[in-house]
Amino acid sequence: MYRFLVVIEKANNNYSAYSPDLPGCVATGSTREEAERNIHEAIEMHVQGLLEDNLPIPKSESFAEYVAIAEKPSTGSEVV
Repeated sequence: MYRFLVVIEKANNNYSAYSPDLPGCVATGSTREEAERNIHEAIEMHVQGLLEDNLPIPKSESFAEYVAIAEKPSTGSEVV
């Protein structure tokens, strides 16, 4: 079994998805769910193509993490 990190981003009127470990393997969808389905299919096709061409399957080395930053209280001196 192969596992790959997938990043899904909200664009203007749709969603886009890609895997950092599979350059060029991208998908879009009008909803997040559609983008998820499409990137899953794209990854399956990408990996199948690599296997058929006897090319190595990239190791999944990417990871994701959220970073939390505390909001600063307003000082009233900001210029708007």
